[in-house]
Amino acid sequence: MVTALADDIWWYDLTGVNATLVDDDGALTLVDTGLPWHGNELIAGLSNAGYELRDLDRILLTHFDLDHVGGLTAFDGIDVPIYVGKRDAPLVTGERSPPLGNHKGAFQRLVSPFVDAPDNDVVPLADGDTVGSFTTYHTPGHTPGHVCYVSESLSLGLLGDLVREDSGRFEPSPWLLSYDTDAVTRSISEFAERAPDFDIAVPGHGVPFEKNGSERLARLAATL
Repeated sequence: MVTALADDIWWYDLTGVNATLVDDDGALTLVDTGLPWHGNELIAGLSNAGYELRDLDRILLTHFDLDHVGGLTAFDGIDVPIYVGKRDAPLVTGERSPPLGNHKGAFQRLVSPFVDAPDNDVVPLADGDTVGSFTTYHTPGHTPGHVCYVSESLSLGLLGDLVREDSGRFEPSPWLLSYDTDAVTRSISEFAERAPDFDIAVPGHGVPFEKNGSERLARLAATL
């Protein structure tokens, strides 16, 4: 099931991790894909929102992690490009393995047997690149290639695991789950300063905010 956050935006609550479906001026966009067993839920959610699988135009990934890329293979054989930050792109394609010298990287390597590289084209994104109405913001820390996406026209911020919702507020990605928490702190502050205002904010974990999303992020940044 999906929950409508606005006329063209739907939230997938995939039991502990989020995905988002967006009708971006006619270009149907799925953001993040949950765990490997979430593929059927993602496809069913398209129907719940009034679409068919053939309507899907593209997939945006906020970063490489099992719980955000695991459902990609549900879309093998369907001509949809996958967009991801350029430093995480080689991990998505399987061209590079996560580093063992970092605690988060070592965990990613441990679970890598559960991650299958997708058949679809993978398009690397740099800071400032646009996909439809979305602007890409490189926000490293949780992973080296983590990105957030903001659509000013939809007043939507897709925050991935830069932050998580906890008890009605944003919290930074914690040490255990991040490559570099100092980089997380810098990314939150820089993103809050650079990004345009948006109302709807969807983190990778926790409940999305439907109003004052950028203001809530700015409040967190002010405490760091």
